[in-house]
Amino acid sequence: MDNELKRTLGVFDAVVVGLGAMVGAGIFAALAPAAGAAGPAGGALLAALAVAALIAYCNAHSSARLAARYPASGGTYVYGRERLGPFWGYLAGWGFVVGKTASCAAMALTVGAYVWPGQQHAVAVAAVVALTAASYGGVQKSARIARVIVAAVLAVLAGVVVVCLTSGAADAGRLGGLAGGGVGGLLQAAGLLFFAFAGYARITTLGEEVRDPERTIPRAVPLALGIALLVYAAVAVAALAVLGADALAASTAPLADAVRAAGRPGLTPVVRVGAALAALGSLLALVLGVSRTTLAMARDGHLPRALAAVHPGHQVPHHAELAVGAVVAVLAATTDLRGAIGFSSFGVLAYYAIANASAWTLDSGVKGRAVAAVGLSGCVVLACALPLASAGAGAAVLAVGAAAYGVRSRLRPGL
Repeated sequence: MDNELKRTLGVFDAVVVGLGAMVGAGIFAALAPAAGAAGPAGGALLAALAVAALIAYCNAHSSARLAARYPASGGTYVYGRERLGPFWGYLAGWGFVVGKTASCAAMALTVGAYVWPGQQHAVAVAAVVALTAASYGGVQKSARIARVIVAAVLAVLAGVVVVCLTSGAADAGRLGGLAGGGVGGLLQAAGLLFFAFAGYARITTLGEEVRDPERTIPRAVPLALGIALLVYAAVAVAALAVLGADALAASTAPLADAVRAAGRPGLTPVVRVGAALAALGSLLALVLGVSRTTLAMARDGHLPRALAAVHPGHQVPHHAELAVGAVVAVLAATTDLRGAIGFSSFGVLAYYAIANASAWTLDSGVKGRAVAAVGLSGCVVLACALPLASAGAGAAVLAVGAAAYGVRSRLRPGL
């Protein structure tokens, strides 16, 4: 069939795609604002990381169970449609496509900021064009590129951890204490740190390109999440140990500043290159995920049918990938990094809230429903704890999508 994708990814490839989406620019960018929200106590930041990881685990557990039941491209768009009804599937897909398109722009702008700060937007657009072309070449080629990027980024992060923790500037006393920004600040910090975890379910959006998805996806998702958590915890401890919470919150390039504070300023360029590679890895994984959800929505008529086309040679949704790349390039040329990240956050949490609600309806024992309930409530709480401007913009975008669905349903009731 012309609109069928080819299954080529195993567990290792799926884990790499997930890590490429998670162990990316988020860890380079999220620590400082999260530290600012958590307050002056280093322990509060680590507690926020634990909260974010808990919600991420619940979401990963629910997403993996759903992906095994529905191994089709589209992720929660498909799960919501099948378990809760067409509207909820559409709303999840809308939140994902809009929010993650903004995330793509944020990652592209991060590349520009680290590679050539004076030409940030031009570099960002060039990065979008290059990685859209790589994605167009097929998911196996994209997975191979992701392997190289993930290996390089993990090496840089490991170097940062070792340099910081073996430095005379490291002080374990900076890791303690919970008093600071209060419960609200801790939850806001958790919401910001969740941004760095949000790539684990990218694996589920590739459901039609994974071999034996009933076994592969439930194994790959928690593996990717667990590796990312270990990396984030080590990096957070290392940065806090040499900088402290206040200096970390004030930093615009926290890991570069941490290496400098540890007495190794010569490694700063290496960290900058690592940050750029991390952002490229995230951008590649995001383009893959957004284009596959766009494909699923186009198949169902919620987006133009032309976007459902699959290239007969490369076996990729080439129209969807080109459309996503074009929109991201425009955003990267016209928006700023902070605005792009803020616009994305609310939609991501809404997407996973619908995933947990969908998982609740599966026939499962007490554990499955308990995990889904914690994940659903956690997503709602973290979304409400986000800065008002971010939450307001995200809610407005979801409302626009819901209104569009209502109008379309009235005009085309058979859709």
